[in-house]
Amino acid sequence: MNGSPVFPAGSLFGTLSRNWWVVLLFGLLAVVFGVLTLMSPVRTAAVLAWWLGIMAIVEGVVVLAAAISGSAPVSRGWAVFYALVSIAFGVLAILNPLATASVLLLFLAAWLVVGGIYRIIFAIRVRRQIRGEWMLILSGLLAIALGVMFAMNPLSGLVVTSLWIGALALVYGVLQVIAAFRLRALGRG
Repeated sequence: MNGSPVFPAGSLFGTLSRNWWVVLLFGLLAVVFGVLTLMSPVRTAAVLAWWLGIMAIVEGVVVLAAAISGSAPVSRGWAVFYALVSIAFGVLAILNPLATASVLLLFLAAWLVVGGIYRIIFAIRVRRQIRGEWMLILSGLLAIALGVMFAMNPLSGLVVTSLWIGALALVYGVLQVIAAFRLRALGRG
């Protein structure tokens, strides 16, 4: 080959192979985030809740401005209500991010318990139509157990959730870095 890319300039692979460094950058950022999360899971949970608070405040201010100007896509009353709730949630999340994260984890716990019960009932009802229904029942029991553990000790649940997020971000980042260098090699073809 004469050093030109293997893929045509307008193709998806051509674009990706020329911009492999963007994939590499996202991968490296994910690796850094994953390592920092694994080193300090509680702080990460607090920072994530804090950022969620900032996003809620920004959205609340934007919706409030739209309500005041009359350009909100919903009724003015609903827009103002939503804006004030968003701003209030955001302020609470910024003032006490760990409490916010703990409350969100309690919602996750409730969802896990309800989802686990649903899986068990579903598996029992369809046991004649499928094989391996025991796996659905087991996943339901595990979801219930995880939900109960999160509800009983939200701080530990935050740590575990943050550790999982960190581990997944680390794996994702490493895979992105590998993909970036493969895209680079494909472009040099």
